[in-house]
Amino acid sequence: MAIPDSFLDELVARTDITDLVGGYVRLTKRSGSNMFGLCPFHSEKTPSFTVSPVKQIYHCFGCGKGGGAINFIMEIENLPFRDAVEVLAKRVGMTVPDDSAPDELKDKRRRMLELNRDAARHFHEMLSTPIAESARKYLQRRGISKAMVTRFGLGAAPESWSLLLDAMSAKGYTRTELLEAGLVRSGKNGGAYDLFRNRLIFPVIDVRGSVIGFSGRILDDGEPKYLNSPDTLVFNKSRNLFALNIAKKTKSGMLILAEGNIDVIALHQVGFDCAVASLGTALTGEQVRLMSRYADNAVIAFDSDDAGKKAALRAIALFEKTKMNVKVLNLGESKDPDEFLQKHGADALNRLLEQSENHIEYRLMTIKNNADLSTDEGRLKYIAAATELLSELTSRPEREIYGANVAQIAGVSPESVENEVTKMLKTKRAQQRKQFDKQVTRPTVALQPSDRTLRYTNEYSAAAEEGVIRCLMRDTALLKVCEEMGFDRAEFTSPFLAKVLEILARRAHAGSDTQAAMILSELPSQEASQLTVILQKPEATPRGEESIRDYIQKIRAEKYKSEVPDENLLLSIKKYREMKDVGGY
Repeated sequence: MAIPDSFLDELVARTDITDLVGGYVRLTKRSGSNMFGLCPFHSEKTPSFTVSPVKQIYHCFGCGKGGGAINFIMEIENLPFRDAVEVLAKRVGMTVPDDSAPDELKDKRRRMLELNRDAARHFHEMLSTPIAESARKYLQRRGISKAMVTRFGLGAAPESWSLLLDAMSAKGYTRTELLEAGLVRSGKNGGAYDLFRNRLIFPVIDVRGSVIGFSGRILDDGEPKYLNSPDTLVFNKSRNLFALNIAKKTKSGMLILAEGNIDVIALHQVGFDCAVASLGTALTGEQVRLMSRYADNAVIAFDSDDAGKKAALRAIALFEKTKMNVKVLNLGESKDPDEFLQKHGADALNRLLEQSENHIEYRLMTIKNNADLSTDEGRLKYIAAATELLSELTSRPEREIYGANVAQIAGVSPESVENEVTKMLKTKRAQQRKQFDKQVTRPTVALQPSDRTLRYTNEYSAAAEEGVIRCLMRDTALLKVCEEMGFDRAEFTSPFLAKVLEILARRAHAGSDTQAAMILSELPSQEASQLTVILQKPEATPRGEESIRDYIQKIRAEKYKSEVPDENLLLSIKKYREMKDVGGY
């Protein structure tokens, strides 16, 4: 059954969109009653993402995405409607009404999770068999204890083409289910074979405790070194983190982000229960937002090679879009956390964590290491790059403190560095104001939307059709004017706006909430974004009844004009003028 409107009304009423979005986006810039920040849906340097506390909607002038609270959670967490509602309901202490209707997708998801659980048990059992000796020797060589094997549910996939396939088939799982779960691959002549072979297996477990996928480490010199499950109905490696199911319970107030699964297990083994890792891919914004739910502080503990340093800088840029405080661990001569622990032990790592550099210090140190300070040219390049970074800082004390350090390293006065930073700040602020003015004052949508499914069959009535919707969204009492004039959704040349009117009318007649956030919650992503664009446009006059009558009259006039043959153009113009005189067009 569908979720009742009354429940959704209360859910949206209890959810403040500013607080909700603020958990993902740093909203610091104000314009009137609106708040601005960097858009979480596309990469940008100038804030074009706005949140309206009054309308309870969000909109990005850059990429065009927009909607209400439910749309935001659906978009940013990549969730279907009901799952997004459940996330918001849990956030405000509400319980979503039970859905007793059969759900084929839900059953398929449940079945896949059961298959993954049974596969994880199979891999774990295999680890203690004679044919998994190479996996046990690898664990012994890396110093991984039996307790960690149990805690992380580690397993083994021996060198076999069909060991898992045969075991799961014996439990009643079909070949199709195994293929869809990414546990086997299609072979020649309609056959299939195990994906994971000759590998140490790391189950990937989500924060709910469900096995959603696997990561396998090769046990010889073969490639790839790590192999992850493909994306499935229950698994997406760019939206999950290894060991977060354990690390989320940490009392340390931080999460340590490592690159490899073994690094994570090594850290947990010596008491750092807050370690997690990405799953064989570059860190993503979704993973960073996931971390921000469980801790206020993050420590990047990537490998100390050039690739690890570059990855750390990319990670810092992602963390800066959240409210997390981020530091970077300097491992010195050790290549990764596991090697550091083996050489120096847990106490040394704990001291290192306490002394870890915040992301500003780390970036400044990176700039310094890339500059030749023995030459005037190198010092100038260092000053230019360092002052560029300092100009990004919003805190004046931070700019002064780090600026003094930069001046000392470069051998110049603090005042000269401060002057350079001030000039950059003025330039950037002027550019931001110019860009912001351009974004706000430019037309926020073309005459025809880029999505063909949202277009108007008569582009000349587009503005009037949008005006009708804006008037009704502002005051649903104007529906009586539509009824009085005999106007219904069939007169829209945009099927999308006809759908919006239908939702609006249904909610109004049922006595449900008709605020923008509620209408938006019933629309898919593209339609919600387009309606948000329409609602952002200003109305020429506050006189609602007069405006909506004019809009309806224009829609009908444009329809009449489009239906008259060219040879009757003069008659059409005459009739159009008569209508204009009567309707106030």
